[in-house]
Amino acid sequence: MHTVKLVDGAQYVCADDDTLLRSGLRAGLGFPYECNAGSCGTCKVELVEGQVHSLRPDAPGLSDRDRAKNRILACQARPATDCAIKVRLRPENVPLHKPARFRARLERVRDLTHDMREFTFKAAAGAPGFLPGQYALFYLPGVAAARTYSMSNVDEGRGEWQFVVRRVATGVGTVTLFDKVAVGAEITLDGPFGLAFLRADSPRDLILVGGGSGLAPVLSLARGAVAEPALAERDIHVFYGARTANDLAGEAELRALPGFGKRLFFHPVLSEAPPGTWSGATGFVHEQVRAFVGERWPQFEYYFAGPPPMAQAVQQMLIEKRVPFPQVHFDSFY
Repeated sequence: MHTVKLVDGAQYVCADDDTLLRSGLRAGLGFPYECNAGSCGTCKVELVEGQVHSLRPDAPGLSDRDRAKNRILACQARPATDCAIKVRLRPENVPLHKPARFRARLERVRDLTHDMREFTFKAAAGAPGFLPGQYALFYLPGVAAARTYSMSNVDEGRGEWQFVVRRVATGVGTVTLFDKVAVGAEITLDGPFGLAFLRADSPRDLILVGGGSGLAPVLSLARGAVAEPALAERDIHVFYGARTANDLAGEAELRALPGFGKRLFFHPVLSEAPPGTWSGATGFVHEQVRAFVGERWPQFEYYFAGPPPMAQAVQQMLIEKRVPFPQVHFDSFY
């Protein structure tokens, strides 16, 4: 256990096997971050005193210039001694539910497509709650680094954490989860994390954009939005992009929600649809969003999650359309 001091006078303790970022969030501090994996660079801090061990020395979120200025990635830094760091905390990042590590038992699984599966875990007593749109870290057997997956349900106080995960043949994490974690087995989860959670005070209609296993946070956000009284007058438009009809998912889950077809709408988009096999929209999902919005860009609250090319295309489009940054919500996963 080590003490971490902030140059502004605050301090907290960090366990030997924890990171500066996660322990800071557990202490209720509003650390800047997004991916929690060393890729985005949002959690950069300056190491003023002490020494740390980097879990990912070659992390792309840190440049040679950053290293020369003694900057480190808080999400990848474990303290080797007591430390002092310089960081600009963000009041809006103070976690409503302080993240914690806890054991969770896999209760059931359900296949959604040929390569996407829903996993439902029961958390041990004392686990925190979570907000719609947040994610957790998985510590899987035989896998060295934690894997990040988003919740697809809403927190109803029963300790149920549900995830939709797409199997990647070359992905050690998903192969382990699909093939080596049996129903009834327990693993360690850590969470909740993430800043792309549902804003219940939004005065605008919602546009949720997903692709691949980005379906998970989109479902969580849609489920949270229809259950939130403060958003009762808001329409919710879910755009989901898939390659083929075999990859398409989410409609059944959305149809089960109140207001489907009245204030909750599903817009599926296929990028590969042979002529005569699909009567719906085709192309890239962000282009369908563009066509739907028209000139009404400031009138919506935007959430998106999915493969990096899709997420980057959506982000670039919103930047080009000058959508105010506070109306755009995403967590960078790479």
